[in-house]
Amino acid sequence: MRIAVTGASGFVGRHVVEVLAARKDVGEVVVASRRATESSPWSSSIRAVRLDVQEPGAEQFDALGRPDVLIHLAWTGLPDYKSLGHFEVQLGAHYRFLSGLVRAGLQSLLCAGTCLEYGLQAGELHEGLPTGPTTAYGLAKDGLRRQLELLRDVSPFALTWGRLFYLYGDGQPASSLYPALMAAIDRGDRAFRMSRGDQLRDYLPVGEAARLLVALALDAAGAGVVNVCSGRPVSVRSLVEQWIRARHASIELDLGHYPIPDYEPLAFWGATAKLADTLSRRESGKSR
Repeated sequence: MRIAVTGASGFVGRHVVEVLAARKDVGEVVVASRRATESSPWSSSIRAVRLDVQEPGAEQFDALGRPDVLIHLAWTGLPDYKSLGHFEVQLGAHYRFLSGLVRAGLQSLLCAGTCLEYGLQAGELHEGLPTGPTTAYGLAKDGLRRQLELLRDVSPFALTWGRLFYLYGDGQPASSLYPALMAAIDRGDRAFRMSRGDQLRDYLPVGEAARLLVALALDAAGAGVVNVCSGRPVSVRSLVEQWIRARHASIELDLGHYPIPDYEPLAFWGATAKLADTLSRRESGKSR
């Protein structure tokens, strides 16, 4: 099985590549990013290529090694979720790129989505709910999913849409909550500025999210929309306090310094029933 990964040098991408490198049941792995070079930090079994999704064409399929499966993680403009560039530039570019690969012969695609596709819906969010994005990023991702579903009706291929909730871990952009806290601790700051912290969210370590994405891509082709999340609501404050304890730090929390983003409800988390069912069916199929 030949696997390709776009956005391989990004936050999620580098962890996905690590998971693929550890699996024994995959053949050639090609990792692509705009910055890939021959000296990219991958193992000798992984080939790195430089590729830009803004440059569509059938030749891109050849550049990726004519993969059986593509894990598509590339996207620019984050973490500015409100930038109009998400749908003015990114949406069209990514659809042209992916549709070109499908028409050139790609048979299976896993594409990263976002919980922001759900918009301001609160509580436990399951895949059967209608989407209602209120950010440019959520709108662009939801639009790409809908376009790919229409493409699938005309040029059949297996589509899995991994709807990511909140992730944290190594390699995350410095402005995100987890690396910002780690940096404050490392500097010896007396206090850490944050929101009031009572909002409930669904957080998952990026390594676990990468494992789930790879499992969905390789063993559950065509699963459709699947939440990639923990399924456990946690207050942001309690999560930050957990991280502080893990570092054996004594930094204080300056609660309420930042407002809660206006594009998020106070409490929401992902349902994991479909994820669990999809992966359990995969395991039972392997055991037969």
